[in-house]
Amino acid sequence: MRILRTELPSGERVYAAREPDGRVRRLAGPPFETLQTVGEPFAAGRILAPVEAAAVIGIAQNYRAHAMEMGGELPERPVFFMKLPTVVIGPDEPIRLPRALRSDKVDYEGELAVVIGKTCRNVSREEATDCILGITAANDVTARDWQKEWGGGQFCRGKSFDTFCPLGPEIVTLDEAGDINDLRIVTRLNGEVMQDSRTSDLIFNVAELIAFVSGSTTVPAGTVVLTGTPSGVGVARTPPRFLRAGDGVEIDVEGVGTLRNPVEDEPLPSGASGH
Repeated sequence: MRILRTELPSGERVYAAREPDGRVRRLAGPPFETLQTVGEPFAAGRILAPVEAAAVIGIAQNYRAHAMEMGGELPERPVFFMKLPTVVIGPDEPIRLPRALRSDKVDYEGELAVVIGKTCRNVSREEATDCILGITAANDVTARDWQKEWGGGQFCRGKSFDTFCPLGPEIVTLDEAGDINDLRIVTRLNGEVMQDSRTSDLIFNVAELIAFVSGSTTVPAGTVVLTGTPSGVGVARTPPRFLRAGDGVEIDVEGVGTLRNPVEDEPLPSGASGH
């Protein structure tokens, strides 16, 4: 099943399943409760982020080639960080470069995202797939200056500016997703390929990540787990290539589709200046 969220003409936002002909049929409730469809098929309106995230958990340096390009050793266990769930945006919504709390080193990070389908805790690797609703594409947008220079040694400030977690366009359930441990992932910036890898290069695979993040920790349904980004990020290039207003970023995840987002400056109130 391919699950999306769309806005009805009334303004109501609903979960729906996409039919083979492209039309959608409303789900009877949130996909964490039921995958039953109701009513007649209809044309989707504006496509939203495919999940109202309960939490967003990120994993750093989880591709072998990316860990090497960042100059670090392969981690012995997953490197865990959080993003505020309020930073999630959907397809075609703009990534906004922070201007009030300014960053000039905003980077793209194309990723496979896993959506947790039921509340879980202390999940074994063998049980992990039972907890997954499906997968989608993500961009773990990161302000490298706030991550590396001004963040006090932790990632959350540089990862949690508004709009810093595009997701979409749809959640694909595992019965349609193929082998999630061997999917191609490609990031394009203004049409140029910047990242091109496969999830087979993950240091810790999806089942290992779910076992780790749920260890002694309740993970609620609707949590999004960002599984890490491949090599080719902007900060590792010579010269570095950070996002600029007017750019367009595309993340392709095999079997999911393409997540597209334009880039613009954060609008400031009249007379305001950045810090």
